[in-house]
Amino acid sequence: MNTTTLAANAALNAQLPFWRKLGWADYGFALFVIALSVAAFQRFGSFMDGYEQAILVGTAIGTIALGWFWKALRVLVPVSIVLSLGAVSLYGDDLGRAQTAFWLKYALASQSAAMWMCVLFFLATAMYWVGLLRRSNTAELIASGLTWAACGAACVWFFVRWYESYLIGPDVGHIPVSNLYEVFILFCLITALMYLYYEGRFATRRMGAFVLLIITAAVGFILWYTLDRGAHEIQPLIPALQSWWMKIHVPANFVGYGAFALAAMLGIAQLLVSRGWLADYLPSHDTLGEVMYRAIAVGFLFFTIATILGAMWAADAWGGYWSWDPKETWALIVWLNYAAWLHVRLVKGWRGDVLAWWAVIGLFVTTFAFLGVNMFLSGLHSYGSL
Repeated sequence: MNTTTLAANAALNAQLPFWRKLGWADYGFALFVIALSVAAFQRFGSFMDGYEQAILVGTAIGTIALGWFWKALRVLVPVSIVLSLGAVSLYGDDLGRAQTAFWLKYALASQSAAMWMCVLFFLATAMYWVGLLRRSNTAELIASGLTWAACGAACVWFFVRWYESYLIGPDVGHIPVSNLYEVFILFCLITALMYLYYEGRFATRRMGAFVLLIITAAVGFILWYTLDRGAHEIQPLIPALQSWWMKIHVPANFVGYGAFALAAMLGIAQLLVSRGWLADYLPSHDTLGEVMYRAIAVGFLFFTIATILGAMWAADAWGGYWSWDPKETWALIVWLNYAAWLHVRLVKGWRGDVLAWWAVIGLFVTTFAFLGVNMFLSGLHSYGSL
């Protein structure tokens, strides 16, 4: 088949209605997600209020849409869920089996899955650097596979830890996005998945060496926080977090944080390329800038949604949408920072190193808004600590 025929077929396919572009694999994935959602409702529906049931429906629809948009998720999601269901069946109603059942103790219990995630991300980072410096496609392919495996382990951790919390007690059970240990794992998962999408979209694995560095830093924090502080232990939610708003506000926030972190690491890579360092190894200066822009655009969208959701949560919990609490003030600073970044790129046409530096500095601003405010400033959000 010649190039002209291929181009004609592509143009014809682009004109087809959306539903005509879907294949049996797409419909099979949708049926799989729907069946799991129904099963989850049948088993856990008694614990859900109306809002949580709506979240379940929205999550199912969103997962199907993402799977249709990004085909790789049609493998990650089913494999992660099957492994998670295997862990649930091994547990039964006895949390103590985490120490006696072989597969739970060494692979599928939440803490085991978290440790596998950490190991796999460390290995992936090393292999990305080997692939970059030696221009080895094989090493890069292995690194990409390890990153996918780490994401799978993080997904298993998420679902199994959620189930484990309910085994402790119905009043303890909660979605695992409530403390620094849990949200750092969420950060690793979201940042890695975003990177893997851009890796496939731009057909280059050369960005992974830099992006995985920020994930590895988060993994280092997770290990320290686990081994030194025992932060992996499941604790009941404090009253301030006993709200269904947490289930949507926190994940939306961390899509933003993950995107901003990814953009900052690409900004560092772009600055190196502009100075001739690793220029023969990394993607082009323009490619790095384009991926950085797309990441910030996605992050800004989700951070905006998270900020609005946070204001609605504040109104529900404290009676007002905005109180100039330090966390709220710094969230506004982060929002204005990236709004200005997008403005000068889209409206003023800025490109190059100035935006790369801005993205790198923006990561420090975002980090302080996430960690520094809770650690050093007092306010309504001062319930996180190291």
